[in-house]
Amino acid sequence: MIKQVRRWLPNHPIVLVGDGAYAAVKFALCCIGLPTPVSLVSRLRLDACLYDFPPPEQPGKRGPKPKKGDKQPSLLERIKDQSTEWIPITIDWYEGIKYDLEIFSGISLWYTPGFNPVPIKWVVVRDPAGKLRTEAFFSTDLEASEEQILTWFVLRWNIEVTFEELRAHLGVETQRQWSDLAITRTTPALFGMFSIVVLMALEL
Repeated sequence: MIKQVRRWLPNHPIVLVGDGAYAAVKFALCCIGLPTPVSLVSRLRLDACLYDFPPPEQPGKRGPKPKKGDKQPSLLERIKDQSTEWIPITIDWYEGIKYDLEIFSGISLWYTPGFNPVPIKWVVVRDPAGKLRTEAFFSTDLEASEEQILTWFVLRWNIEVTFEELRAHLGVETQRQWSDLAITRTTPALFGMFSIVVLMALEL
C-alpha cells in the first residue's frame, strides 16, 4: 500500500505513523528504500538493539565494510542510569491538552538479525507526574525534532477516535459478509458516510 501511495504522490512528503505493530526493521527498510523515502514514526521497544554507526573505513583495508559499529546500551539501561539527562518539554497531547513531559533522545542504527540496520532518531518520554508509563518512539527522518516526532505520533489519536466512532455508530467490522468483494464495497461506503455526517455536523 505504501508503494502504491508513493506512486500516486511521487514527490509529496509522506509521514507514516503507526502503532507498535509497524515497529519492524524490515518494514522501516521498505519505507526508506523507496525512490523517494517515506518517513516512518512508531513506538520503539525499550530493549531494541541499537548500535553506533560504523567507523570510517581504513584506507587499504580489505574485506566487506562493516554495517554497524559498537552496540549501545539499551534504552531501558539508559532510563535506569542516574546520569541520563532528562530535558523538560511541553507538547500538545491527546484530546487537545498541553502536557509537561521529560525526554532524552539520540540517533542510532536499529538492528535485527537478517536485515540491514536502519538509521533512526529515537525519543524516550517519561511523565514527571507519574501518570503515564515511560515509552520510546522513533522516526526514520533523522532531521525531525523530538517535539515533531511526538506530535506526529499523537496525531494517531484522531484516527483511533474515527475507528471507534465508526464501529459504535455505523457498524464497521460487524458486517455479516463472507466475500472480500462485498467488504471492499461496503467498508469504503461506511467511511464515506461517516465523512458526510461529520461535514454536515460541522455546518450545524
